[in-house]
Amino acid sequence: MKKLISVVVPAYNEEEVIELFHSRMSEVFEQLSNYNCEMIFVNDGSTDKTQFLMNQLANRDDRVSTVNLSRNFGKEAAMSAGLDVAKGDAVAIFDADLQDQPELLLAFVDKWEEGFDVAYAKRTHRDGESWLKKFTASIFYKLMLKISRVNIPQDTGDCRLMSRRVVDALISLREHHRFMKGLFAWVGFPSVAVEYRRDSRAAGVTKFNYWKLWNFALEGITSFTIAPLKIASYLGFIVALTAFLFGIFIILKTLFLGDVVRGYPTLMVTVLFIGGIQLFFIGVLGEYIGRVFGETKARPLYLIAEHKISRIASTANEVGDEK
Repeated sequence: MKKLISVVVPAYNEEEVIELFHSRMSEVFEQLSNYNCEMIFVNDGSTDKTQFLMNQLANRDDRVSTVNLSRNFGKEAAMSAGLDVAKGDAVAIFDADLQDQPELLLAFVDKWEEGFDVAYAKRTHRDGESWLKKFTASIFYKLMLKISRVNIPQDTGDCRLMSRRVVDALISLREHHRFMKGLFAWVGFPSVAVEYRRDSRAAGVTKFNYWKLWNFALEGITSFTIAPLKIASYLGFIVALTAFLFGIFIILKTLFLGDVVRGYPTLMVTVLFIGGIQLFFIGVLGEYIGRVFGETKARPLYLIAEHKISRIASTANEVGDEK
């Protein structure tokens, strides 16, 4: 029985590129003739023709599965849905926008056969992206490397191939505030980078604006480190110690020099400064408490409205059941 390779493709309003992605990935599948291959398109609540085009592809291609989520749950949840339904011996993740070339799958499979559990794409260049986005991304990954115990590779996205045991490990992690890049690194297992030059989008526009990227960064920081809470503790101690020492200085100066205590503007600035620090770190604490609150609800990560299984996957499942 040939090994099954599943390719998970999360998509949100990608009607302009779905057909092109399928065409290019199909060409890659032809080069992987020693394997059974399938594409699992996950529609993350698209409002355009994305689901309609996915269904058309599934009707004419036995290698296509579709998962239609009940609404937009976000890319992290869509990837999780794809991993949950994928039954491949190895599972890859690719975005539909073709920035990560489907041809990378060939190199991924080679690394997998060499014994690596994870082969991930590492960007050497990021075409079609502004200098600000590149700069902020670089700062974010460097910051995560410094403050987190999990080593998240720099200049990597979600594009990768994982062995069955890695996918099973990821499936067991059901936290709701998901930062998949961190989870990929957290599970460990032997990994290797495949360097490539990231292309511009084949069509359409990005779904991530700077506000969403900022919230995404907060998700990553609060999911994998408590460093902001430690900073609050350290800064609070330093400010309190400074205030205590300054208070002693004022008392001694008044007793021995008879200096009248003045400085109303200085007092107001100090009070406002300390108050601002307190409010800021109350907000940081609120971010963590809010995530704890979200986890306690124990709601499902996503809801599936429709799921069509490819014939390739169905056949593989039947053979597995017989064994």
